[in-house]
Amino acid sequence: MRFDRICFDFDSTLSRIEGIDELADRLGQGDAIAKLTDAAMNGEVPLEAVYGQRLDLIKPDRAAIDWLAERYLSEIVDGVTELFARLRADCCEVYIVSGGIRQSILPMAAFLNVPESHVHAVDVFFNEDGTYIDFDRDSVLARAGGKAEICTRLKQNGLSLAMVGDGNTDLEAKQAGACFIGFGGVVDRPKVREHADYYVDDASLLGVLRFIS
Repeated sequence: MRFDRICFDFDSTLSRIEGIDELADRLGQGDAIAKLTDAAMNGEVPLEAVYGQRLDLIKPDRAAIDWLAERYLSEIVDGVTELFARLRADCCEVYIVSGGIRQSILPMAAFLNVPESHVHAVDVFFNEDGTYIDFDRDSVLARAGGKAEICTRLKQNGLSLAMVGDGNTDLEAKQAGACFIGFGGVVDRPKVREHADYYVDDASLLGVLRFIS
């Protein structure tokens, strides 16, 4: 492996869907929320301008989060299982770095044998009856520049790091000195294609292997 550690975005990278948009669709608010998501992922507005706004509109309860976890697994991107098995065999440390909801991401992480400690995402909080309270407003991943901060921590001690993702927030990893591999197999974003160190537009995530092995 060319890199000691490889980080993956989650939505539209490991799973074909955007979780927050799926939750919105479930409530009939899909179009409005999708526009906010696209604006952030395309770099038109900072993530923090829409992050709390989207969750305040949706207020996902625990049942909705569990439902989303199942949707993520049913929409796993082609090649993900094989790629992660290859990375494990090569003793490469794998991380998931996402602005998505951590509780919905953890089941797929477990399926892929990624330890919980290697999953960096945003926690949400519930009342005893499972209704939504809030999200972790202190999480760096709920604002612009957060993925660069996580990558900076993971690059300590001179370790080499690559980030794989589809959005503008993933592109921020370059600020931390990470190699950024854009993945357009689900969504092709012109800004990401233009500024990525490498770009993969294969439908299968296995296409990134030629840049990391």
